Amino acid sequence: MNLKEAIEGKEYVIRQIETDDEELDAFLFSLGCYSGEHITVVSHLKGGCVVSIKDSRYNIDNQLAKAILID
Repeated sequence: MNLKEAIEGKEYVIRQIETDDEELDAFLFSLGCYSGEHITVVSHLKGGCVVSIKDSRYNIDNQLAKAILID
């Protein structure tokens, strides 16, 4: 399942991030978004979703939300 399909308010564990962009991978890692980390979808928006990672909130667009696989 990916973040786009996640239920709001439920905590998930990031299983994998499917992107070919090394710069984007490094940026997500700096935010604390990497395999094994806990993530919660706060709300779904028309263009993406708001997520909570390590007590911080970020707005993630739909394309990136589909690339973040969760369990």
